[in-house]
Amino acid sequence: MARTGVWKKKGSAFEKVLAVEKKSKGKSPRFYAPEDAKKPLAKKANSNKTKLRSSITPGTVLILLAGHFKGKRVIFLKQLESGLLLVTGPYGVNGVPMRRVNQVYVIATETKIDISSVNVSKYDDSYFKGAKKEKKSGDSGVFKEQAAKKELSADYLANQKAMDAALTPIIKKTADLEAYLKAHFSLKDGDRPHLMKF
Repeated sequence: MARTGVWKKKGSAFEKVLAVEKKSKGKSPRFYAPEDAKKPLAKKANSNKTKLRSSITPGTVLILLAGHFKGKRVIFLKQLESGLLLVTGPYGVNGVPMRRVNQVYVIATETKIDISSVNVSKYDDSYFKGAKKEKKSGDSGVFKEQAAKKELSADYLANQKAMDAALTPIIKKTADLEAYLKAHFSLKDGDRPHLMKF
């Protein structure tokens, strides 16, 4: 209880009379957060999917501009929930496996094939997160394990072979398309991209 001292004159002497304040309702907090305390920001659900460029449609041949396969031509299969593009070389043609790329790092060409018969429904973002096989712990040291190459799971390799088998007959129907996919793309100073059209 909080008390306040009130002085009241009585005769020749002063007597201190204590007035008891009314008891406040509810409990007051024992500690007060400082003004500069950081509060977690509320996460906003991002339901807006990245808008796909109009020039990129299923079956369009794209040119990769960054990454390990820079300069390679790939076939666009579909857009994933994350907004990334699912593409493949295919691997049997130019060595590019199924992978995810950002549309910022691709050039869309005028070349397009019909891939309506190819089933890509089971491939999503979670598929690529679990594509790499866990390393087995052995007698080798930590540094050797880090230097070792990451192995791909048997399921991932089987899916790549199935995708190659579905796309290869479609590619062979178009003259010179296989050679076009194998050709490496590069630009010199002052050059403009030459987009092959079939």
